Amino acid sequence: MTGELISNMRVSCIVDSDQHLLNRKPTPEVRRKIKREIKQTKEIKEEFEETPLVIALTVYFCYVVLTIFGHIRDFVRKLGFGKSEEVKEANREGYAKLYGSFESFYTRNIYKRIVQGWNMFVCGVPGVLFKLKITISPDFHQNKKFGAEKCLEAINLGSYNYLGFAENTGKCTDSVEKVILNYGNGICSTHHELGNLDIHRKLESLVAEFLGVEDSITVGMGFATNSTNIPTLVSKGCLILSDELNHASLVLGCRLSGAKIQVYKHNDMKDLEEKVKNAIVEGQPISHKPWKKILIIVEGIYSMEGTIVNLPALIAIKKKYKCYLYIDEAHSIGAIGSKGRGVTDYFGCDPHDVDLLMGTFTKSFGASGGYIAGSRDLINHIRTHSHSASYATSMSAPVAQQIIMTLKILMGRDGSTEGVKRVRQLERNTRYFRRKLKQQGFIIYGNEDSPVVPLMLYFPSKVTVFIQGLLSGGVATVGVCYPATTVVTSRARFCISASHTKEMLDKALNVIGNVGNEIMVTYSKQDRSQTEIIY
Repeated sequence: MTGELISNMRVSCIVDSDQHLLNRKPTPEVRRKIKREIKQTKEIKEEFEETPLVIALTVYFCYVVLTIFGHIRDFVRKLGFGKSEEVKEANREGYAKLYGSFESFYTRNIYKRIVQGWNMFVCGVPGVLFKLKITISPDFHQNKKFGAEKCLEAINLGSYNYLGFAENTGKCTDSVEKVILNYGNGICSTHHELGNLDIHRKLESLVAEFLGVEDSITVGMGFATNSTNIPTLVSKGCLILSDELNHASLVLGCRLSGAKIQVYKHNDMKDLEEKVKNAIVEGQPISHKPWKKILIIVEGIYSMEGTIVNLPALIAIKKKYKCYLYIDEAHSIGAIGSKGRGVTDYFGCDPHDVDLLMGTFTKSFGASGGYIAGSRDLINHIRTHSHSASYATSMSAPVAQQIIMTLKILMGRDGSTEGVKRVRQLERNTRYFRRKLKQQGFIIYGNEDSPVVPLMLYFPSKVTVFIQGLLSGGVATVGVCYPATTVVTSRARFCISASHTKEMLDKALNVIGNVGNEIMVTYSKQDRSQTEIIY
C-alpha cells in the first residue's frame, strides 16, 4: 500500500467519523467547527529528529566514565575501604548466591543516583493539582534511611489521567459509594468460581458496545491482561510479529506462549510486510511447515515514543496475508478519536477489522484492570482458557462501577455532553502543549494528537536536574532513562489531561522553557516559528 493511499484513507476515515458526529449533534456551532477540522485534516505527522552525533558520542562517553568509576568504587569497597552497597541476603551461609553482584551493578552505581530526582510520594488525589512529599535519602535508599521531608503542591504532568476521571468527587464517585454498600470492597474469588458477578457482565457488555464489537472479557490487572491471555491465543508452531517498542506485558505474554517471535522496526509497515511475506514463503524453521497462525501485535499509542500505530496500513497487510491483529490500546482508549474510542475511532476504521482489541482501565478511566474485546466465539475461548480467569481474583465491584460510569459519560448515557467535551478538551490541550514546546526549541517525539509527550534530554544527569528544576517551579513529571529507553535517548515524559486548563499549561510551559534554557537542552535544529499558537 502506498503512502498516498494511506493518506487518502486517513482523510476519508476522519471525514466519515466526524460526519457521523455532525449528524448526531447538528448545532450550527458544532457544524462549523467540525467542517473546519475536516478541511484542515492532513496526513499523520510524527516527528523524530535524530540524536545529534556529538550528543550521542558525549552520552556514551559519560556512561563509560560512570561505568569505570563504578568498577573502581566496587573494587575499593572489596578491599575494605567503605561500606559495601552490594545487595545480599542475611543468614545464607553455604547457599549459592541467588543473584550475582554484577546484575545489580548498573542499579547500584548509576540508576539509583539518577532516579532519586523523581522518586517521590503522592499525598492525596493524583489529579491535575496534587501534593508531593519529597524525601532525600543520603544513601540513595540503600539502607532505607530517609533524610528531610517536605511537601509541595505542583501541576501534575506525569500521570495517565487523560480524561481527568481520577477524582474524588462527581458522578463516578457517587455511584461507586452506592456499589460499595451493595457489593463490598472485594470479590475474593476467580471468574471460574464465585467471582463472576452481574456487575462484571454489565461491564463487559458495555465495553463491547462502546468499542462496537460483539463481546469482551475483563481482567483485574492491566499487565496480566496481556501476559496471561496471549498464551491462550498462540502456541508452538505459531508466529508472532511484534513491534520492537511493545510494552513489557506484551513481550512477556509472547514469551510465555511458546510461539516463535519476530520483531519488526517500530511502526514500519514495509519491514512488517517483508517479514510477513518471508514467513509465509519459508514457513517454520527446519521443517518449513506452514505456520499454524500468524499474529501481529502492536500498541495504539506507544507510551515512551508518543507515536500512533499506522492502523489503515496495518489492516491492509492483515487482510492481504490473512494474519490476525492484536492491538494494545492501554494509552489510546479514551485518549484519541472523536468519541474517545481509540485508534479505530481515530482513523474511522471498522473495529471488526481488528481481531483483538485490548486496553486498560488504569489510564483514561481512572480505575484499574484491563479488557480484551472481539468476536463472541473468540472471547468465549479466552474466557474458558485464560489463566487470569482461572487463578486471579476478579475485579472488585467498586472498580467495575467506576469504569461503567465513565463509559456512560463517554457514551452520553448520563444525559450530558461531558464525555465529548473532555475528549475535545484533551485534543485541544495536547496540540497546544506540543506546539508550544516545539516553538521553544525542544525536540519532541510522537504524533501531534498523542497526549504522551516525550521531551528529549539525552543525558541522564540532565534528566535529574530537569525534573528537580520543574519541581522547584511547581511542575511535576517523570524522567525516563535506560533501560526503559536506549542509552542515548533519555527523556522527560509529559502526559496531558483534559482537566488541565490553559493557565496551568502556560505556567508549566514557562517553567519548562526557563529550566530548559538554563541547562541547555533546546537541541532542535528545526525552524522556530514565532507565530502565535491559538489555544
